[in-house]
Amino acid sequence: MLHNHTGVLHEITPIVEQNIVYIVDRKQKVFDFPLHTHEVCELNFIERAPGARRIVGDSVEVIDDMDLVLINNGDLEHIWEKHEYRGHNAREVTIQFDIHFEEDSLFVATPFRSIREMMLKARRGLSFPREAIVKVYHFLDSIGNQTDGYYALSTLMTVLYELSKFDNARPLASKDYLTDIVTEENDRIEKIKEYIHAHYREEITLPDISQMSGMSISSFGRFFKQQTGRTLSEYIIYLRLSFATSRLIESSDSISEICFASGFNNMSHFNRLFKRNKGCSPSQFRDTYRVRQKFDEGVPVKTF
Repeated sequence: MLHNHTGVLHEITPIVEQNIVYIVDRKQKVFDFPLHTHEVCELNFIERAPGARRIVGDSVEVIDDMDLVLINNGDLEHIWEKHEYRGHNAREVTIQFDIHFEEDSLFVATPFRSIREMMLKARRGLSFPREAIVKVYHFLDSIGNQTDGYYALSTLMTVLYELSKFDNARPLASKDYLTDIVTEENDRIEKIKEYIHAHYREEITLPDISQMSGMSISSFGRFFKQQTGRTLSEYIIYLRLSFATSRLIESSDSISEICFASGFNNMSHFNRLFKRNKGCSPSQFRDTYRVRQKFDEGVPVKTF
């Protein structure tokens, strides 16, 4: 289940009641899941998808044939996109788990300390080197077949422990992106982003928002690009396409209705931008997603 919040989908995971682990092993994956966040932790493994693009916060990277990322932050948006990947045999193993690593948890004990330290670093998202992936590959390869909740959790703990031994795991989102210290600059950009997120489906001009920020157009343009990694127009298009993607998935609205509801005022422009970013037209995206839904009906999903 998905909720849309300011252009980013907030995923409501299947972990409910007494369950704490959700595992899905998808093959022949189509990279069409929208930019999203979720409250629970996630370990995501992708293989056989060189050229796909991973976005975690303000980190944007093209992956090779194996990619393993750990995320422990309910506010950190992320997505894997098709980008330059042209194959049809990709595989994704997603493990979501609702486990707490605070100071009053079991994980402050010596045997688990390295796991806790790693999970704290994973607030920015952690990308693991190939040697770490190889070390835990056989666990990831088989965990989707697990039918016993205890052994599934035990396997997950083993994977996390083995990964915690690698001190060369690389944080993805920048420190500035997730800083807890509200500086004057951060406060300014957050207010600007808050305004954009509330009005991105309306007309927002660079002169207007520059004036609102109390900066000249050229100064604001440099400031915004430095803070977000995108120009203002790129950022607005990014939000509009995220909204359009969610509507294509969750609604039966026509493509033209979604185009205008997303803030675009020209169908050909919308189609061109969508294809440039997603690698297909909006109608092809919707059709592909429906095919994936049918395909995923037979995918083993485990919740323990």
